[in-house]
Amino acid sequence: MKADGTIDKYKARLVIKVTRLTSTRVVLAIASLRNLEVHQMNVKTVFLNGDLEEEIYMEQPEGYIAPGQERKVCKLVKSLYGLKQAPKQWHQKFDHVMLECGFKINECDKCVYVKDTEIGYVILCLYVDDMLIIGSNDKMVKSTKNMLKARFDMKYMGLANLILVIQISRTQNGLALSQAHYVDKILEKFNADDTTVARTPIDTSHHLSKNRGEGVAQVKYSRIVGSLMYLMSCTRPDLAFAVSRLSRYTSNPSSEHWKSMIQVLRYLRYTRDYGLHYSRYPAVIEGFSYANWISDIKDSKSTSGYIFTLGGAAISWKSSKQTVIARSTMESEFIALDKCGEEAEWLKQFLEDIPRWEKPQLGRAQSAMYNGKSRHIRRRHNTSIDYVRSKDNIADPLTKGLNRELVSKTSRGMGLKSLNEHEPLPHMRAQGGANFGPVEHRTTELVHGGASCGHKCRSEVDRKVQVLLSFFSRALSPSGSTTAPAVVPWETDTT
Repeated sequence: MKADGTIDKYKARLVIKVTRLTSTRVVLAIASLRNLEVHQMNVKTVFLNGDLEEEIYMEQPEGYIAPGQERKVCKLVKSLYGLKQAPKQWHQKFDHVMLECGFKINECDKCVYVKDTEIGYVILCLYVDDMLIIGSNDKMVKSTKNMLKARFDMKYMGLANLILVIQISRTQNGLALSQAHYVDKILEKFNADDTTVARTPIDTSHHLSKNRGEGVAQVKYSRIVGSLMYLMSCTRPDLAFAVSRLSRYTSNPSSEHWKSMIQVLRYLRYTRDYGLHYSRYPAVIEGFSYANWISDIKDSKSTSGYIFTLGGAAISWKSSKQTVIARSTMESEFIALDKCGEEAEWLKQFLEDIPRWEKPQLGRAQSAMYNGKSRHIRRRHNTSIDYVRSKDNIADPLTKGLNRELVSKTSRGMGLKSLNEHEPLPHMRAQGGANFGPVEHRTTELVHGGASCGHKCRSEVDRKVQVLLSFFSRALSPSGSTTAPAVVPWETDTT
């Protein structure tokens, strides 16, 4: 846009509709909770299945020109690779087929299809031409496979093993998602000569800022950031803060930024076989939110982080710098909680379309508390709340660097551990007494170390705020019982 509001240049980006990685992890976590098999299929020459709505012509392809008709062109009757509308037409065709066969499209993710009948249910996740299928019984899965084979040129790939460079492994207690081979490729390409390892993804003593001088290996730096972003987005929430921080300097990295980048690569070498381990307990989604006030002294902005877990491992996470300047730790935490709440609401609505999943309930907090620090925050907050210590908040590493002990502890709280470990994953519990008994609702004030927020905070050193927002929904466990958390823990520190 120009200064006068007129359009300077039109821009467009063509994208294809695919299932969210979060949706895929949720479905796989449900498969683990209910002890269901995950099947995989692939559509051959996927974009040739779409039906064209427009009249399109093309030149005769070289080697197939009809003798005596060299000046003629071909009229397309089906979609073709390279057409800008090819992905759209494929999805329209697939949606039509699925709806015709009794499936419903998930309202929150248009690439997740569900079918629930008297004899069972089936869930299908579509990512362009790859699809994952889970069903409550073999009959539902088999009928879905036969239906797809009758309408498309399909390839059945057996039980899911590898999709989107994510390895799916069946463990003794459930499923594990890992990307060890992808980590090996990253290290071989960008850090092959370095055999040193690091036990933390980022050094807490490194204070990074924009480079005012000449950039150092900018292209290679941006390639590493891109590779790490995909790894982090798929299976490695422990890298979220480091990748978020380092990606801010992609345009002009300095030697200091490279030191931190090498630290991440060394940490990858140390944790190459880490994966998300989903088990059959707990059948409840919990969300952790955290904020680090004024984490960037250059622009006085804070860092937000949230993470949601299901079946003992992470299904959704994010680390990002806040776009507005918070005036207190409390305000920075409310800003972080707002983003966490958006994701909680999305997860809640996504699960409403999952068969046999009890309708989720979203915990809210109500507080009409306004003082000198909070009067400019125009929001009411309500929830069941309790105390959670900073060391037990697994969203903490999404906002800042931690020491090796806390990195190890929070990683396990996220469900991250080596594929060679077979013992049950220890579940982190809030210090305030969060457990998985009957649901209990109660209203309290925000607390910090037992003192209400209306009082002056005794500690000026610990200016971090922790909020454990528990978004919970009860689900049928493999045994047929239901579980849900008792309380929603919340800790805050403000003056």
